[in-house]
Amino acid sequence: MLLKIEGPQRVEGEVIISGAKNAASKMMVASLLTDEPVILHNFPRIDEIDIVRELVERMGANVEIRDHTLILETPEIVTDEVVGLSRANRISVLALPALLHRKGKAILPIVGGDRIGPRPVNYHLDALRAMGAEIDESGDKFIAMAPNGLSGTRVVLPFPSVGATENILLAGVLAKGRTVIENAALEPEILDLIMMLQNMGAIIELGTGRTISIDGVTRLRGASHEILPDRMEAASYACMALATGGRIFCRNARQADMITFLNAVRRIGADYEVMGNGIVFFRKGPMRGIDLETDTHPGFMTDWQQPFTLVLTQCEGTSVVHETVYEDRFGYTRELNRLGARITVFDKCLGELPCRFRTKRHPHSAIVQGPTSLAAIPESLDIFDIRAGITLVIAALCARGTTLLTGLEHLDRGYENLLGKLDNLGIRAERVG
Repeated sequence: MLLKIEGPQRVEGEVIISGAKNAASKMMVASLLTDEPVILHNFPRIDEIDIVRELVERMGANVEIRDHTLILETPEIVTDEVVGLSRANRISVLALPALLHRKGKAILPIVGGDRIGPRPVNYHLDALRAMGAEIDESGDKFIAMAPNGLSGTRVVLPFPSVGATENILLAGVLAKGRTVIENAALEPEILDLIMMLQNMGAIIELGTGRTISIDGVTRLRGASHEILPDRMEAASYACMALATGGRIFCRNARQADMITFLNAVRRIGADYEVMGNGIVFFRKGPMRGIDLETDTHPGFMTDWQQPFTLVLTQCEGTSVVHETVYEDRFGYTRELNRLGARITVFDKCLGELPCRFRTKRHPHSAIVQGPTSLAAIPESLDIFDIRAGITLVIAALCARGTTLLTGLEHLDRGYENLLGKLDNLGIRAERVG
């Protein structure tokens, strides 16, 4: 299956931003911590959710979807071994705490992720071991046991990892005693997960700096929670407006979750207007290149980097992009260069932020020359991951001619009703083949 897009097309209109993928999937796993119903509102209808649904149903969850409301209830964990899933996903490692708390044992698959560099789970495993878990890696499986249950401890993360912070949260809420996470990730999606866990009866406090303290409770109850809007989706459509010279109202987008992105929009000479129920993004005139560095929240998030780099190809002058979160997230630039972009990737740190990849020779910096006129090519372009996918969609809208994209499963994992939303924006795009 291919996605066919005619270009160039200027994007105008309104798009409704869905619930956050990176919160919804984690909340599904968190629902396994209780035997009572958990109701999630503003739930995104994307393929990623189907992958997680298979995981939680295999463990014993009853799942019901009513439009954009998801109801989960897991009266009993029916198995401690969850392998042989039809589609693997890295989120399975987050099921370790629920299995250890409710069954005392867990056997889960070891899986990779998108093609954006390795994302090891050693931070997760080290923390769980410090809390009393015995974990072995056998072939393609994790085998974990907690013969004496999990106990609170102090965990200092070497890097504010989102996944590790989430895993420790899920372990700490039912552990004996207090768990303290230092150098924790504090992304909006994590704060939303914390609020959901509080609604379930957890005791979680945010301290100074990047500290989270969790006092374990004996049980969690069911809860009802509304998922925050997806700031990655909002930024994606914002970049679509800026790159094509259009104007898009992102309904439900929240300023508080996008402050750093909004600053970057104005730094390149574009603009936005915050409304009562969303944000309008638009171009005022010629845009200019900037220096940009990704960072953990509240910095410029790594998932914004790819579509924003495409915007920089339409800016006057030279831009520098320094990726400090993932070591290999510029693979998509090869596809953009095939369309006529001028992006050169380097293995040196081209920025000022402290970087884990300094001297490690990972391709994690890029220089972008602009503006460049993009043109379609006869061959199809390959989508490597979710954000690379939307970046290539935006590039196709800027390019003259017909562009074909492969790897649509990545788009389906991360963007709800993409073709329907593009159609509402007046975009001509269709699946073919």
